[in-house]
Amino acid sequence: MNIHVIPCLDTRDGRVVKGVQFTNIRDAGDPAACAKAYEQAGADEIVILDISATTEGRQTVTETIEKVAAAVSLPITVGGGIRSVEEARRVIAAGATKVSINSAAVTRPELIQELREAFGKERVVVAIDIANTKDGWSVLTKGGGHDTGIDAVSWAKEAEERGAGAILLTSLDQDGAQTGYHIAATRAVAEAVQIPVIASGGAGRLEHFAEAVLEGKARGVLAASLFHDGVLTVREVKEYLRSCGIPVRWERDTK
Repeated sequence: MNIHVIPCLDTRDGRVVKGVQFTNIRDAGDPAACAKAYEQAGADEIVILDISATTEGRQTVTETIEKVAAAVSLPITVGGGIRSVEEARRVIAAGATKVSINSAAVTRPELIQELREAFGKERVVVAIDIANTKDGWSVLTKGGGHDTGIDAVSWAKEAEERGAGAILLTSLDQDGAQTGYHIAATRAVAEAVQIPVIASGGAGRLEHFAEAVLEGKARGVLAASLFHDGVLTVREVKEYLRSCGIPVRWERDTK
């Protein structure tokens, strides 16, 4: 199975933004232009997260999705503010391939089942934001602003049982710091479920991507700031993963 390399577009007010530990937000460009550049560099899919939709109590901005979907042919996962089947349907109609739910799933876990029944599990991604605790990792909601006290591994297992097709795991402690993914948490979740786990939060060097796969057992690696800032390219990451014996899709890279 090929490992996916996935650029993430955190968006707010129609622009790509990036922060550190979910704060200190700065502008990082136009979503459609960024997505097109990533497609040309060999990205396997794009994730768009409307980072303020949940905290502002509003729906995901579909205009951004429409622009990105018109610019690329890649699969697009969209998250932020999706609280119902109707809202998910609106996002998919705008061009999303998959929907990602986080806070709404924790608040009402039945939403995972409802989305699976409406669209199929392959279109349902459960995003889990985590923080370190003395006993493991706790699930965060509301853009990292609320610690639920729920054990992350247990929640991942429940999400799979309810119909999630993938887990997007982000460590608040690592996010934007470029010091590496949270390998221990990624591995613990990956070993607890059968569905793909996408590692998110903390990539800063080529080695970090390989560690997430070889040690963390992730089946996808997501990054934002180091791609946006040109520290590394998707092509460089794929070349490095191949050099480590990790299978990646290569056709787009060599066009």
